[in-house]
Amino acid sequence: MRRGEPGRMAAAAAASALLLAGCMLGPDYKRPELAVPDQFRSTPPRAEVSPSAADTAWWQQFGDAQLNALVDEALANNLDVVAAAARVDQFYGVLGTTRAALFPQVGADVNGSRQRASTITATGAPGINPYNSAQAAVLASWEIDLFGRTRRLTEAATAQLRGSEAFRRGTVLSLVAAVTAGYVQLRDLDKQVEVARDTLKLREDSLKLFERRFKGGVVSELELSQARSEYATALRTLPQLEQSAAQQENALSVLVGRNPGPIVRGRPIDELSMPPVPAGLPSELIEPRPDLLAAEQSLVAANARIGAAKAAYFPTISLTGAFGAASRSLSDLSGGAARIWSYGLDVSVPIFTAGAIAGQVESAEAGQRESLAQYRKAVQTGFRETEDALVGVTKSQLARDAAKQQTDALANYARLARKRYDGGYSSYLEVLDAERSLFNAQLQLAQSQADVLLQAAALYKAMGGGWVDLADQLAPKPKSASEG
Repeated sequence: MRRGEPGRMAAAAAASALLLAGCMLGPDYKRPELAVPDQFRSTPPRAEVSPSAADTAWWQQFGDAQLNALVDEALANNLDVVAAAARVDQFYGVLGTTRAALFPQVGADVNGSRQRASTITATGAPGINPYNSAQAAVLASWEIDLFGRTRRLTEAATAQLRGSEAFRRGTVLSLVAAVTAGYVQLRDLDKQVEVARDTLKLREDSLKLFERRFKGGVVSELELSQARSEYATALRTLPQLEQSAAQQENALSVLVGRNPGPIVRGRPIDELSMPPVPAGLPSELIEPRPDLLAAEQSLVAANARIGAAKAAYFPTISLTGAFGAASRSLSDLSGGAARIWSYGLDVSVPIFTAGAIAGQVESAEAGQRESLAQYRKAVQTGFRETEDALVGVTKSQLARDAAKQQTDALANYARLARKRYDGGYSSYLEVLDAERSLFNAQLQLAQSQADVLLQAAALYKAMGGGWVDLADQLAPKPKSASEG
């Protein structure tokens, strides 16, 4: 064999492998066609629609600086967002490990020893005994991706990485919506606590008046008992509402990355502004949703695994080589006589696997069907959640207006009932009925005011949109983002 022939043969084999490396088994991914509704059933009033609202920091449009500060704090410190960023880095590492198999692997091996061989056996070493042994070599190997197995696995790992990034952005989306909703619910509870305290004060004053009148023989014991009952009802309601408010504070504290504790309030709930309702076709509204992007990337990964599984039916071809020197003395390693080299071609062909490969292919194809169904369901869920929120925005406003009318009417009813009772035209039962109804209506009005704002937050959460990019600027980023 002529000098340099091993190098030429290895180069020729590598070139041949590269020419054949274009073959990739399995289906290429194509986005499935989806049934998209032409329009939503519920459309908000035209005056409330804003075409670009989905790309704005919508939580700032509530007009509460304290809410804005809580959202900023949550984006910077929430542990779920930190964990989601770390998850992206994990999949970045998986991609690097998977993709590395596409390239030759090079390493080095250096070893030395001192040995003594037996002088009385047939294999005894003649001459120097004991003797030294030293070897240094560069090792290389390359599994040629002839049928696309590694490329399909790399495609799947890339999709997993993109899916984990979409999941991280979905965590940002959910966090902003959760903080906003939690703050609105807290202000709702604050309003109910305020109503309960005012009602308790009024009923306490009434009870004291009735106790004095009972002692003077003006009212009966029946009327006094009724006053005590209403006072006890308000007294029972107040600590329940205060408990709920304290628990809501604790939940918000954890969301923003703190230990449970008090939350500084801003504007009262009846002074919070209503964000505008975005406009657009259904597909345009929900297409940027991170959960839909994550579901599609899961489908891409599952689709790629089919090709990787089918590649197991075909041969695997690996090139190996080593170049170095071996000697009984370190000083002789650089000499030409100590030079060693080797190269080889390894071909592995499955002949009988008892259905193992077929099972892997069947499993991969079933996984793709499962991911497809989950993707379709995610899209349907996105439309449903957006539709629900649009219905909620419209109907909750109607319910709030009706609750306001009812509260105004009951306030007038309670005033007139008290006036009739003081004039001796009706019994105290009429006053109790009016005040009890007014108390319940005031609590329901606070809840109705909160529900309108909560539905707006739910709508923005259901759509996703460019506002996620604005929020994401304040959130922790994966370390791999700065490396990429």
